[in-house]
Formats: sequence, C-alpha cells, structure tokens
Amino acid sequence: MVNDIPLISFFQRVLDPLIIMGTLLLVSWLYGVRFDGYALVLMVLAFFIASAVYQNIDPYRAWHSGKMLAFARDTLAGWVVTAAVLVFLGSAAGMTAHYHKEVVLTWFLVTPLILLGCHMLAHRLGGDGEVRSIVIVGANGVSIKFANNIMAYNHLPMQVHGYFDDRSEDRRPPGMQHPTLGAMDDVAAYVRKHQIKMIFISQPISAQPRIRKLLDELQDTTASVYFLPDIYAFDLMQARFDNVVGMPVIAICESPFTGFNRLVKRGSDILLAAVIQILLLPIMLAVGIAVKLSSPGPVIFRQRRYGLYGEQIIVYKFRSMRVTEDGSKVTQATKDDARVTRVGAFLRRTSLDELPQFINVLQGRMSIVGPRPHAVAHNEQYRKLIKGYMLRHKVKPGITGWAQVNGLRGETETLDKMEARIRYDLDYLRRWSLWLDLWIVLCTVKTVLKRENAH
Repeated sequence: MVNDIPLISFFQRVLDPLIIMGTLLLVSWLYGVRFDGYALVLMVLAFFIASAVYQNIDPYRAWHSGKMLAFARDTLAGWVVTAAVLVFLGSAAGMTAHYHKEVVLTWFLVTPLILLGCHMLAHRLGGDGEVRSIVIVGANGVSIKFANNIMAYNHLPMQVHGYFDDRSEDRRPPGMQHPTLGAMDDVAAYVRKHQIKMIFISQPISAQPRIRKLLDELQDTTASVYFLPDIYAFDLMQARFDNVVGMPVIAICESPFTGFNRLVKRGSDILLAAVIQILLLPIMLAVGIAVKLSSPGPVIFRQRRYGLYGEQIIVYKFRSMRVTEDGSKVTQATKDDARVTRVGAFLRRTSLDELPQFINVLQGRMSIVGPRPHAVAHNEQYRKLIKGYMLRHKVKPGITGWAQVNGLRGETETLDKMEARIRYDLDYLRRWSLWLDLWIVLCTVKTVLKRENAH
C-alpha cells in the first residue's frame, strides 16, 4: 500500500488531466474539426484545472474502500466543477464563439464516462484487494499518531494488529488504541505465525543494537520493513524523503515547487499572466498615459525587492507617488499619504498599480500567487525581528498571496501585523496546491472589488 501512494498522486495530477485532454483530441477528430490554437488553450486550461479539482476532491478515498458508486459520484462531481470553471473562464474572456459547440458538448458528456472506464480498468488490472496487516515496533508519540491516522483514513487497505514494546505497561504513553502484543524479542515469531505483511519500526537511534538484532531475525520472514523517523519535533515545511548521490535523505524544510509541482506552478503562471496581459493591454496603456500626464516622473516605478532564495530582483509598478524611494530607508504608504498623487490614489485603491508585475511573472522573477515582496530595507529590518522571516523567500514572490486575502493587504504599521503576515506566508508554503492558488486568485478579485486596505 505504501507503494500505491505515488500511483494515486500520479492519477490525480497527471493521468486524469491527460485523459481529459486526450478525450478532447479524440472528439475533435471524430467530428472532423481542426484542432486550432483556441482548442489548445482549452486543453491546457482543462489540464491545470482538472489537476487541482481532482486533487482536492480526492475520489480515490472511495476507490480504495471499494465504494465504486461513491467513486463514480466524486469523479462526476470533479468533472462538473472543472467544466463549470472552463465555461466561466471562456465566457469571461469572450472566447466561447471560437469553439465548435457540438465538440465541446460531446466532450463534456463523454469525459466522465471515459474517466470512470479507465479507472475501472486500472482497478481491475492493478488492485489485488488485499488488506495489509501491520505491526509497530515501539510505542511512542510518533507510532501512536501513525496508527491512529491509519484508523482515520479508513479507505486504506491496512490493518494495525498492535505494538511491540519493551517497557512496562505503566511507562507506555497514553492514546494507544491498539494492544501491546509483546516485547521486541517477540516480533519475528509473531510475524511468522500471523503472516504479517508490514512492520514499522519507531525507535530512537540509541536502540540501534536492538534494531540490528531485530532486522537479522526478520530476514526469515517475507514482511516489508519500514522506519518511522521522529521528525515531528521540528517545524516541518514540505517534508519528504529524497535521494542525493545514492543516499536517502529527509527534507525537513523545502520549497513546495520541486519536480512536477514546479512545472505546474510555472506553467500556470505563464498561461494566466499571458492571458491577463493580452486582455488588459488597453487598460495598461490608458493607465500609463494617465500617470505620465498627472505628475512629473517615470511611468513605471522600479524597486529592488528580495525574490527567490533572497536574491535581489527589480519589481515593476505604475508610479503612484511623487517620490521613487529605493534606498536603505523606505517609508510604507499610509492612509491619506501626501506623497501619493491623485491618479496614484485611484490606482492603489483599485490595485491597477500592480499590473506591470505580470511582466515580472513572464520574466520568471515572480509568480501570480506567493508571498508579497517587501522592499529590501523592510526585509533587512524584519528579518532580525521575526523568526522564520526569510523562509518566505524559498518561493518566488507573488502579485497576490494567502496573507493578502486574509485581511493583511496594504500597510503593516505594527510588528504584530507583520508577524501575522509572515505566519500566513509560511502557511501557504506548507499547504500549497494548485487549487489553493486558484482560490487565492478568486478571493483577490473579491478583495480588490471591495477595495479593502488599499492606500
């Protein structure tokens, strides 16, 4: 079952969206409709949206518990959400007239059937339906949490028999919902007698001699053996196992944008930034003219910020002030700030001053969603005052972010407000998903329309 988890992730993130894209190609071919650039945009959008939706809905919980009707329901619900988002985006961008209605309608109708058929076939060919029996060596906080999580995720075909621990009953930690089956010396015999499939060892490094002895005894069994590392005492961020020059390592604090996630993030940034730039080009030209005519100075304000890995980048904004501060001391804009021009005040209220940052996104310096970049002077100030401040630079800065849609947009005049913003930034790094990015974008539109905390 442990080896099934990457397969589930592969289905959620790659195979399901590829099936959806392939179905559109097939339907277009059957109708004899030429697959043009508009169809390609639709296919790419479908890939990213479906990847986010199915990862969030997670129909595989029902799949692994054998509830095929629930799996069919969740698969259908995921596709309905995906199709609804595609229709909304197509209508908002005025692109619906460019698509063959019969092709799109047929695609909407047959895609869930093809998805279900592919999964049923994969389930029949790849699933053995076996429930894996488990014993845990060592009763401690980590192993108890692991066993309780298996019970909570009842769709997993795994059954915990109990613990093996050398300590007396009065020294064992609370919260054990499974029995103690014996001491460490009893493990091998129990595994052979009950044909246990999986053994999880949760022991400190100091127990290495006993672990070696146990591993020698378990060579006379067919059980798979795993270690539960005690890493939960640390403040984990995107923790995972990895391999470096042939040696297994554990990532404790890592960026969420590695491997496939990095491709998804960059692809969605390029796609959305390009579309937005094309749609808003007339508005940007009008804003540029208004800034130039309203006050002396450059149209585009360039300021040094910290980007990925804390390296300095140049961030673009429409100039909204009479000054262009970018030195060792930068004063944050406040409500009714005398430095803000009349046009600049409007740009700040509507966030139109941020539009040139989509160029930064296309350049690869920023993302659409991520921690907002601060001026270099502010970074140097707060990195000394707030623990973990610089961790927000493990990802590219964003035009909008998790903190901004949670009421922390605009001025942070107190240390408490900046600490709260950093907490949200780090929470974003821990929780990232494409679905969360899409949610933040939608919340940003709502926040901008309400004109909250913009000055």
